[in-house]
Amino acid sequence: MLNITIDGPKLDDLEAKRILIKVITDAIEKVYNLPREHTVIVIKENSPENAGVGGILISDRRRS
Repeated sequence: MLNITIDGPKLDDLEAKRILIKVITDAIEKVYNLPREHTVIVIKENSPENAGVGGILISDRRRS
């Protein structure tokens, strides 16, 4: 079983999430030669006020 976690910004578009999961699963199936059912993908979404880059909250970076 292969577990993948995507830790990134919130993605509101449900169809985009479906595409993301499918594309990653397709790649894993091809590269690792694993059945699709052996791939688990979890999307962890973070709001901009809960993440920072270079010591600055992402929400603050967007304002400037």
